[in-house]
Amino acid sequence: MKYRIGYRTIKTALGTAISILLAQQLGLHNFASAGILTILCIKVTKRKSIRASWDRFLACTLAMPFSSLFFELIGYHPIVIGIMLLFFIPTVVMFKANDGIVTSSVIILHIYMANKLSPALYLNELGVIIIGIGVALLINLYMPSADDKLKDYQLRIEENFKVIFYEMVSYLRTGESTWSGKEITETANLLDEAKLFAFRDVENHFLREENDYFHYFKMREKQFEIIERVLPIVTSLTVTLPQGKMIAEFLQELSQHIQPVNTAHIYLEKLKEMKKEFEEMDLPKTREEFEVRASLLQLVKEMNEYLIIKSTFNTTRWNKVRKVEAN
Repeated sequence: MKYRIGYRTIKTALGTAISILLAQQLGLHNFASAGILTILCIKVTKRKSIRASWDRFLACTLAMPFSSLFFELIGYHPIVIGIMLLFFIPTVVMFKANDGIVTSSVIILHIYMANKLSPALYLNELGVIIIGIGVALLINLYMPSADDKLKDYQLRIEENFKVIFYEMVSYLRTGESTWSGKEITETANLLDEAKLFAFRDVENHFLREENDYFHYFKMREKQFEIIERVLPIVTSLTVTLPQGKMIAEFLQELSQHIQPVNTAHIYLEKLKEMKKEFEEMDLPKTREEFEVRASLLQLVKEMNEYLIIKSTFNTTRWNKVRKVEAN
């Protein structure tokens, strides 16, 4: 496995050090807990970080009055901690701050170990909480741009589509192929990764609820499902026919224009004209030819659906934002 230090690791290390240093310089007791809070609150996206921070802040602030109530009324005893958690945990869950349960338990133990409640102790714990969570939020405001990574996914997926189309063209023309098919598995994995990365990019923007790349990858995913259906049709062909060569020419031209720019309407029209040419050709003379031509018609039908999916993709905003050039 390749060893690497990611930006999140760097932010966690830096934020933890800053939190502990601030808490220590302010003379807070249990200052190391500020670092723990920072570690727990730095997440992969800004939205997740804010949610985690809020959950922990709410749970920690609730922990203080709970501790005051149970420890002062019943006593500072390990059994009291257990009894208190029976009531405290459901309360935190009720407020949907589940992620804060573990963190707030640290605050509860701080108060337990102090063996005495005082305004100074409350202020100390509040200071630890604010520093730990506040530093995490500030550190996590920086998120590297995802555009380069998303662009890379787009280009790799398009390149794999071209390879797959090229192999289909080759088989339609020669009836032979030495292709390993690795691009099929690779493309499926790339689409899954790309969608996840695009969704994560949405969570790094507070005012953005959608991502153009996410819609693009969803469109390619639907097209890929058709490609997976088409491949068995192509490989089942037993003879090479003129219709197959015509489709090969069409697929070759189509493969040269696999890009975000929406040219589907052009190829839908070409596909329509090709179907008319098929209808004007002589009827099949043998059973084998009939079966092959039936498979070719099914291939045409699937490619028609492939193009319809692309035709529904809205490239207006995509082109304005990214100024995509035709390949």
